[in-house]
Amino acid sequence: MAKKKKPASKRNLFETFATKVTKATGSTPVFVSAFIVVLAWAVSGPFFNYSETWQLVINTGTTIITFLMVFLIQKTQNKDSLALHLKLNELVASSRFASNRLVDVEDLTEEELEILKKYYMKLSDLSEEEDSLIKSHSIDDAQKNHAEKSGRKPQKKLSNSDRGKSVSIEEIGDIDKKRRQKRRKPRPKNDDSGAPQKPAS
Repeated sequence: MAKKKKPASKRNLFETFATKVTKATGSTPVFVSAFIVVLAWAVSGPFFNYSETWQLVINTGTTIITFLMVFLIQKTQNKDSLALHLKLNELVASSRFASNRLVDVEDLTEEELEILKKYYMKLSDLSEEEDSLIKSHSIDDAQKNHAEKSGRKPQKKLSNSDRGKSVSIEEIGDIDKKRRQKRRKPRPKNDDSGAPQKPAS
């Protein structure tokens, strides 16, 4: 019988080891254990007369552990960074208003990044010249945003006196409740005969 091939998505041994060790070293039990080891080493100092060998033990141990942890942590950070970039690329690619040139923005030169920075700084300056946050987040904007997402036609615009007013979650809920009640009102039934009724004598 032919041997079963391992799935391509299966992580290699080093990747699995690096992930588990990185998670373990950030846990409370490992920190407490390391603290106890250092405390025991400090307490044992008088018994060894604070000799060079006593100092060499802790120096050698911490140096080796730190040296190895650098590579394990870097391995995990590289994977997390790549996953984060892919998620951001998916958001940029899925939005029709976002520029696809930002998908590989991490590969641009420093000069090109400065150009993009100036562009977004200009957008920030223009937004500050507009109205305040309360006016920019008005009821009209909420209705227009909801209409665009639901595919419905935008509702009638509010009067000038109501524009720019800030609304709370409770007020939005009351408005929605009143609209539903209006929709549920029974319509008057038409006469099936279709003939006009005679006035009572």
